[in-house]
Amino acid sequence: MAYKPFRSTYYDHRMRASPALLRARAPYLIKNTITGAAICTLVISIYSYTINAISQDEFDDVIVPDKPLDRSTQQPLGTSHAVQQAMDARK
Repeated sequence: MAYKPFRSTYYDHRMRASPALLRARAPYLIKNTITGAAICTLVISIYSYTINAISQDEFDDVIVPDKPLDRSTQQPLGTSHAVQQAMDARK
């Protein structure tokens, strides 16, 4: 059997669009361009809103201890004692 290359009525032998394909796509060119621009605008606006919202975040409510606790000299703490110590450190 001989090899038969792909043949299409919309593309020539160099895979360029034929006038028939260009005529078939012409009614959708404006609508597709507007839809693509709307989707790009939506994506860019969501991205910029997200970056703006994150940049306003403040970490004043995060407690940063003055110095690390020395666990080698302390006895293991019970849960209630550890909670009380954390509350005292918060003040």
